[in-house]
Amino acid sequence: MSIQDSGKKKLLHIGCGPQHILGKHGFDPEEWEEIRLDVEASVQPDIIGTMTDMKDVATGSVNAIFSSHNLEHLVPHELPVAMGEFLRVLKDDGYLVVTLPDLQQVARLVAQDKLDEPAYHTGAGLPICPMDILYGWRLAMANGQPYMAHRMGFTARTLQKALMQAGFGSVAIKRGNGDFALYAVASKPKLTSEALLELFNRHWSGGGVQTPLPAEKKSQQ
Repeated sequence: MSIQDSGKKKLLHIGCGPQHILGKHGFDPEEWEEIRLDVEASVQPDIIGTMTDMKDVATGSVNAIFSSHNLEHLVPHELPVAMGEFLRVLKDDGYLVVTLPDLQQVARLVAQDKLDEPAYHTGAGLPICPMDILYGWRLAMANGQPYMAHRMGFTARTLQKALMQAGFGSVAIKRGNGDFALYAVASKPKLTSEALLELFNRHWSGGGVQTPLPAEKKSQQ
């Protein structure tokens, strides 16, 4: 896909579903243009594609990627492929904003034998149990969406490790407060601790990161 120059920063919203992200999580519609990518044509994305094959997105064409609850749907050996695609389409000063389940929080409920008890409810009031967080939302899969299955998972440490090993220069991660989620920002270049923290707090509210920041280095931006 050839992305037209609107004068705004380009945000690639992967696995968008029916959602639009502009106006949320620090993506001001006055500053950003959203490009929606999903495997499901019925949600009317701008691009039909997957995380592991974004051939219709040009190399170095987007300023940021937003991913909400997508990486856990990959088979582990697909993760480096997806990460490579993220880095490919990002501009040299681009970054990834990502959230996904925190298996450490979920494991506490499993250890309490609450595998099939609601951990929380969706905005529509539907219960989500640890079983759903670990293996994928059973209701969606039963209704003909088998790609909603979860095939891998992360803790804060393993997510940070995966992002750094993939080639991101700096990573900051925060564990959610009882919402069974991790929130992360990974920049393509190396950033100072201060610049990374500012970037993180721009997109994820509610305080700073809770994982150690990389040693300070001069920003390459």
